[in-house]
Amino acid sequence: MNTVQLEKAKHDRNRFDCGITPLNNYLKVMASQQAKKDNTRTFVLEDKQCPEHIIGYYTLTMTPIDIQDLPPKLQKKHYNVTSGGLIARLAVDHRYKGQGFGEWLLIDALRKLLMASETVAFPVVIVDAKDGAESFYEKYGFTAFKDADNKLFITIADIRASIGELI
Repeated sequence: MNTVQLEKAKHDRNRFDCGITPLNNYLKVMASQQAKKDNTRTFVLEDKQCPEHIIGYYTLTMTPIDIQDLPPKLQKKHYNVTSGGLIARLAVDHRYKGQGFGEWLLIDALRKLLMASETVAFPVVIVDAKDGAESFYEKYGFTAFKDADNKLFITIADIRASIGELI
């Protein structure tokens, strides 16, 4: 399996339905516009039988972070940090749920962010978990921010330790 950047002319964005309207609408309306503006990059996993069908997608960008939101140990270590990587969206079409594609997309996104951090350093990856997806991310080592249960983070060091050798 391999993800590719979303291609407006190739991928059938209107067919995609993960069951969460804002995630569907972002892919249909905003993803290509945001990529053109160099604000985000959206990657899709294509169905091998029909490459225009999107199994799932994720969107990556950078985000400002408030160092005070991190645990004290990380605050001390990264006292001058102002930004982190962001998995802005991650969704799987309902026709493909339960087949491990969400996990695969998350690991692929983390690999890309780990590689990016080797060029432009940042210490954490953040995710805004939509509609109760916190437990999904926690299974992979993400920790909730102090005052926001649906906003989670994982350190680049932890990503490197768990999947770095797979890159």
